[in-house]
Amino acid sequence: MRASPACALAAAVLAALGVAGAAAQPPSAADAPERKVLKVCQDPNNLPFSNTGGEGFENKIAELFGHDLGLPVSYYGFPNRMNFIRNTLRYKLPTEDYPCDIVMGVPAGFDQVSVTRPYYRSTYSLVYPKGKGLDAIRSSDDLLALPRERLATLRIGLYDRSPASQWLARHDLVDRGVPYSMMNADPSQYPGQLIERDLEQGKIDVAIVWGPIAGFFARRAHAPELVVVPMRSEPGLAFDFAMAMGVRYGEPAWKQQVEALLVKHRSEIQAILRDYGVPLVDSAASAPQ
Repeated sequence: MRASPACALAAAVLAALGVAGAAAQPPSAADAPERKVLKVCQDPNNLPFSNTGGEGFENKIAELFGHDLGLPVSYYGFPNRMNFIRNTLRYKLPTEDYPCDIVMGVPAGFDQVSVTRPYYRSTYSLVYPKGKGLDAIRSSDDLLALPRERLATLRIGLYDRSPASQWLARHDLVDRGVPYSMMNADPSQYPGQLIERDLEQGKIDVAIVWGPIAGFFARRAHAPELVVVPMRSEPGLAFDFAMAMGVRYGEPAWKQQVEALLVKHRSEIQAILRDYGVPLVDSAASAPQ
């Protein structure tokens, strides 16, 4: 998985921005510049989020917004790894306009953009093949409760620098981890390879990945059938994160317009997320940090 705004799930809190002057009025959506195209920043090969074929759930939500606004949707693609925001949302040649105006998925609190209200919360999940001796596992606690001799045989695939790494260390399972690099220079690499290539083929026994990736690629698997088990955050170790959208700083009217769309189309957005198998978590279910 790449170090993307959608996957680099920081826990930072975005400071509230005030408007100076007692007479200042909050911007209205009507103050947003007139747009002729809804220009979206995306990774061209990052399912289940986005791709050039418009098959990701962020693509579907962008098309929903475009229909509401009466605008065609265009995409500006760049691999979703380091410097994604600088090379998309902030990128501008002196004589040209910005190539895109919105990132459809960033962690709430991501400080490189002006973050909207969250529109979903998901959690890291265990994924394992059915019929391989792990079918009784319905939670991370169930996995930890396996006999030590059984745990000692498991190969647990995970992306480095993710909460899964911390979880293995916390529960003395580091030696069972099979790490995969989040940073990969190969443009054909995509987040679900860990599941589609190695878990399905039996090279690893369990995967721990970000929920949207787990749900989508488990649904795509045919043989063996894959089981997705959402993980619950533990004190001091968060697995669930709220996701929002991001626009440039200094464009409050556009941000307000996007937030109005999020409110207006909440039910449709939730339906899209469920259709993609995204494990959705109520914020009230999060463990205290």
